[in-house]
Amino acid sequence: MAFEAAEKTEIINKFATKEGDSGSVRVQVALITHRLNYLLDHFKTNPKDHHSRRGLLKMVGRRKRLLEYLKKNNLQGYRDLIAELGLRK
Repeated sequence: MAFEAAEKTEIINKFATKEGDSGSVRVQVALITHRLNYLLDHFKTNPKDHHSRRGLLKMVGRRKRLLEYLKKNNLQGYRDLIAELGLRK
């Protein structure tokens, strides 16, 4: 797995909108971003791992769709999340 349970809990607590929130768009995007960063490091050492690259591309698409949904429904929340995660440089 890309990260430990403690890291996942820390990310959920940081991006949750309320207590017990583990499935909101903010949390999902943060978790996917963390996994993508891990996979990018993995590909630096394993450039021929094409099977994992397909999973990476699927995660990028999922994150893109979630961000589009957030942008459509909560523009200020979208901007805050982009700034927090350091996306769209």
